[in-house]
Amino acid sequence: MTKSKDMREKVSVASEIDRVEGRRLQCQGSMKKVEFRQRREELSDQDRQALEDEMTIMNERVQNYDKELELLRGENRRNMMLSVAVFAVSALFYYTFLHY
Repeated sequence: MTKSKDMREKVSVASEIDRVEGRRLQCQGSMKKVEFRQRREELSDQDRQALEDEMTIMNERVQNYDKELELLRGENRRNMMLSVAVFAVSALFYYTFLHY
């Protein structure tokens, strides 16, 4: 495994969600700047095509971030349900064996 993958495994799911959301917001901000530049400036056909290509790449990145967020949120829900189940079993054992 690579060092960055090892570091990711040590990061909580919530931290990873925050990181991906931050990158997604940065990408959307950059995309808005490109759209604004495209509308406001007189550009040559070559420059306009370059901006459209850049917007296409950014749209793909945003879609990838959305997919990654969906997976992370699903993992977060699964972890939460597992925590609730462990808590419920612990509470059941406590009240069954230790409370009386």
